[in-house]
Formats: sequence, structure tokens, C-alpha cells
Amino acid sequence: MATKPKDDTDMVAGLALMAVAAFFGWQTAGLEIGTSLRMGPGYFPMVLSGLLFLLGLFVFAKSFGRDGEPTTPLAWRGMIFIISAPVFFGLTVRGLGFVPALFVTTLIASQASAKMRPHYALILAVTVTILSTLIFSYGLGLPFRRFGPWFPL
Repeated sequence: MATKPKDDTDMVAGLALMAVAAFFGWQTAGLEIGTSLRMGPGYFPMVLSGLLFLLGLFVFAKSFGRDGEPTTPLAWRGMIFIISAPVFFGLTVRGLGFVPALFVTTLIASQASAKMRPHYALILAVTVTILSTLIFSYGLGLPFRRFGPWFPL
């Protein structure tokens, strides 16, 4: 008698991880792997693909051992805002500059939670922008424009 999966979410997550690992492993198959002492360009991606596949296999196997939680609807609001925030940053950081692009990106990402209030979102955006500018621009001295050509100063 075959054991049926009890946790559908872990089963789907494990299969998804294994599929992603197989895809990236297949993509690196054409690259030279090399050896552990003389790594080729495909060595590290192949190792990561293997580790991701093992992780997926572990998560998949774990789905057979316990009862799963009830399936809930997807959190579309969170996914939309979390995915759109770095896309916005990537598309606007050169034009707006680091400071305004990061500020707006933080405001976008903060809207992923329905519990986030506007004044807390502003406090978060100001704090993240100030700390990131201090760390990356002044502390590490990274050469990027704080304010870009689109930003009217």
C-alpha cells in the first residue's frame, strides 16, 4: 500500500525546487565543470543546482510524514508589491538616483502588508533610505549617483 502525501504544500514546493534545480543544472551542462581545485565556469552553478535539488527532495520527502495545514488563498497583494518593488528600483535607479529610487521602492514594498499604515511606511522609507545611503555611499564608498538626472534639484 502506497503512502499518500499528507502535506500538499510541501509536496508542491519540493517538486518546484527540484524542477528549478533541474532546469539550471541542464543550463550549466554545456559549461566546463572542471575539478574542485581548478573550477570551471559551470562548477559553482552545478553544485548549487545539486544542493537545491537535494533540498527539494528533502522537502518533498517530508510531505509524506505529517499532516499539512489547510490550503489558504494566495497572498496576491504581497506578491504584487514585493515583486514590483525591485523591478521599479532597477528601472529607475539610474534616472532618479539611489536616494529617491530607494525611498519609493521602500514605499512600494511596504504596501505588501495590509496592516502597514501610511505614517509607518514613511518612517520606514526614510529610515531605510538614510541607513542605506550612509552604509553604501559613505561607508563603503560605492560610486553611484545619489540623485539622478530625472530628479529635479
